Amino acid sequence: MSSRERILGRVRRALADTAGDDVPYERAVPRDYLREHGDRSASQTVDLLAENLADYRAVVHRTDGEGLAGLIAALLDKRGSASVLVPPGLDPSWLARTAVTRVADRAESTPHELDEVDSVVTACAVAIAETGTIVLDGSHDQGRRRITLVPDHHICVVRVPSQVVSSVPQGLERLDPARPLTWISGPSATSDIELDRVEGVHGPRTLEVILVSGD
Repeated sequence: MSSRERILGRVRRALADTAGDDVPYERAVPRDYLREHGDRSASQTVDLLAENLADYRAVVHRTDGEGLAGLIAALLDKRGSASVLVPPGLDPSWLARTAVTRVADRAESTPHELDEVDSVVTACAVAIAETGTIVLDGSHDQGRRRITLVPDHHICVVRVPSQVVSSVPQGLERLDPARPLTWISGPSATSDIELDRVEGVHGPRTLEVILVSGD
């Protein structure tokens, strides 16, 4: 008998004389909490997202579809990036204005190879205004989780207002829990016992979020 079987056996014996729960799981916990705080228009929700992203020290930019490629090129140039990681399903028009070397998202890439890449550009799954959070779900235009955690500079494109929701409950409704979800609230940061902030420990040191209007 394995350790797992022994533990499960003890659990079954402990629960043998316990009455069954007649309340279905979906009704066991009251979920009458507010789905969002306040009554905001779509533009106000986007403004709140921008405000909270900036509060987390993300750099927020705004543009429209026509200006997106030029803005990405300018950000890569300002950063001095010589290479950029590209998810397989990223819209090629987003990088049409830059000559920076593209690096494909490959399963065999080592952490060292990813660390040598200067920047990564991705889309997102959803953005949550009240918490200033960007969520990635590993879709083709976002790539695997590690390509957004190893490079030091992440440019993330959010389509507004279609990808922006007010609250976490609204965001969860749009996400598939079976997918590899990455929740990002600003650039990676941690603090020691004396509250000295250090950025870039668990992910990119610089997060730039582009809010693209017209979608």
